[in-house]
Amino acid sequence: MKVQTDTQRCVGAGMCALTVPEVFDQSEEDGTVVLLDAEPPPERQAAVQRAERLCPSGAISVLLSGD
Repeated sequence: MKVQTDTQRCVGAGMCALTVPEVFDQSEEDGTVVLLDAEPPPERQAAVQRAERLCPSGAISVLLSGD
């Protein structure tokens, strides 16, 4: 799994950081997404995919192996 974020698209809702704080954080400057782990382990896959779905601005993209 590979994760990409788009800080230009991010609205700072923080759902990603609340859902998977091991993978996402928020900038102290403007609240936009900060990607902590671009290739999280398989055990976080479901939570990362949930964060992608919950993101109101679509700023998170998850690519699974084989995609």
